[in-house]
Formats: sequence, C-alpha cells, structure tokens
Amino acid sequence: MDTTPMRILYVEDDPRSAAAVGEILAQSGDVLVWEDNGSAALLRAGLEPFDAIILDRMLGDIDGLTITRRMREGGIGTPILILSALGRSSDRAEGLDTGADDYLAKPFEPEELVARLRALHRRSTGREHSAVILYGAFECHVKARTAFRDNRHLPLSPKEFELFRYFMENAGEVVTREMLLRHVWKMDFDPQTNVVDVNIGRLRRKLEDGFERQALETILGSGYRLLEGRA
Repeated sequence: MDTTPMRILYVEDDPRSAAAVGEILAQSGDVLVWEDNGSAALLRAGLEPFDAIILDRMLGDIDGLTITRRMREGGIGTPILILSALGRSSDRAEGLDTGADDYLAKPFEPEELVARLRALHRRSTGREHSAVILYGAFECHVKARTAFRDNRHLPLSPKEFELFRYFMENAGEVVTREMLLRHVWKMDFDPQTNVVDVNIGRLRRKLEDGFERQALETILGSGYRLLEGRA
C-alpha cells in the first residue's frame, strides 16, 4: 500500500467542511492547504507544487468547473478531484468533461477519499497500482494486462483492454463518450467517427459471451456503465 505523504490543495468556502477533510488527511499523514475562494486557489496552484487538488463545485466567487477549466488552460496538470454535493451522473460527467480527473459525491467515506487521492497521485507520477482491480465478477490485472470474468480469461485486444481497464477504474459510474476519447484514445476532440461505438461493441461481446448477465449497460444520452456481472 502506498503511504507516501501528499500535499493537497483544498478549495472550499465552508470552514467546517475544510476542517473535516483536513482531519481525514491528517490521519493518513497528508498535508492539507486550504483556500476558501477560487481566485486565491488559481494563484496558489500556479505558484506552489501540489500532489492533488480537491475542488468544491459551488464557491462564492468562481465555481469549481470554471476553476478546473482555467487551471487546465493555464497548463496546471495537477490531478483534480471534484468533491461536491451535486452527485447525479450528469454532474459527474460534466465535471470530468471539464478536465477533472475524478469526482466524488458528498456524503463520502473518508477511506474512499484517501484511496481516490492516492490513485490519482500514483497515475500522475507514473506509479500506477500493479495489483488486481476487482469489481463484481470481473478482474483486471493491470501489470499483466489480462482480464477475467468469473475466473474465465477474456481474450481482449490491447485497445479493448484499455477500455476494460478504464471501466474498471470507474466501476459502477457512467462513462461518457468524451471521457473515453480523452483517456483511452488521448483525444481532446470528437473525430465524428464511430470508433468508440465499434470498440464498445467488441468489448461488450467479449465480456458477455457465454454469460447470462449483462456486463455493459448503455445509458441513453449519457454513455456506458460497467455492471457487476454476477450470476
């Protein structure tokens, strides 16, 4: 388990929320730097090094999505986690599409917040977790680049594995077409082709072939969601 201390910028205008998150991170050995407004946070993030940034969406001066967009436009590549009471699928998709790396809805479990921050830090420093990602009947062996369902090996192509891995990293959440283009194909634009649909179709067939339960759910107008796939 990675226990390297992190230095984290938290942008939140509620002192009680900031204190609560500060206590959680202190218990895990991390350091929290708090800013209560977006303008100060933008300035600080551009001048000081942070391992991750936590942003609330609803702030007094600049909303969290605008801050995210300005940070990315300004070349700040620090991992951003949006922590918000707005937790609908559309809210999450909007936050991720703006440039955030992760989105956690309130209320949340302290352990999950710390785990997500550590996962962001691993990815940003090139120290991706080499263990197995588990979700329902599925297993994703990151280092070996192999996939299983109910202990049955799934013969995925390299691109199908990247898709599967991304769904496993966002298990149970709605993944939009834009998210897939950005994180799997490394595109910041929609090429107006059916590349996503074709690859999703291939992946779905391999995840579901020989099983009764559905694996990938299409959310009309939103994207796709990986299901647990248990019998």
